[in-house]
Amino acid sequence: MKESDIDNIVKALQDAKQQQSDFVKLMDSFNDPYLVLIACILSLRTNDKTTYPATLRMLKLGKTPKDFANCDEKELEKAIYPVGFYANKAKQIIQLSKEIVQIGRVPDTIEELIKFNGVGRKTANLVIARGFNKPAICVDVHVHRIFNRIGYVKTKTPEETEFALRAKLPQKYWIDINTLIVTHGQNVCKPQKPMCNICPINKYCDKLI
Repeated sequence: MKESDIDNIVKALQDAKQQQSDFVKLMDSFNDPYLVLIACILSLRTNDKTTYPATLRMLKLGKTPKDFANCDEKELEKAIYPVGFYANKAKQIIQLSKEIVQIGRVPDTIEELIKFNGVGRKTANLVIARGFNKPAICVDVHVHRIFNRIGYVKTKTPEETEFALRAKLPQKYWIDINTLIVTHGQNVCKPQKPMCNICPINKYCDKLI
């Protein structure tokens, strides 16, 4: 693909109106950085179909750092089961909630967020973008795979992809690009057997050109 194709690609994905998973819709509905943070932690190494009901069960226990700082660990484990590493995630959410209560806010920089145990750049970027509505690029496996597949970047890791996109992707697309690409990756541009025949951006893709 040509670098100048990115505007057409984003527009095509926006126009396609592909079906978002319930979890993606839920994440997009949050305007609280704390909820984005703890929901993203649940989603790590877990598919959306499992994460969505687990997140809803978790939110019945509370919605603030103070709620979860005082939450019973076993009760939280039970609520979020069977997300991957549910016991570790319950402990992690309680601990970071205690730390947030102490500092009085959810940090609004990547550098501060990644100081929390188990919070990487993917989670931190999502909190900045979705929680604070500030330009940030959340790169998960879908974003990494698809931007390499279409030829917009040539990178080996999600972190490399993040910095490559920061250098060339127009900032106006940073906040929304994760939702667009994740939805496209779940519906069409799958890891195995991508559905190229119905892909709205196939004419720009290096895989097919």
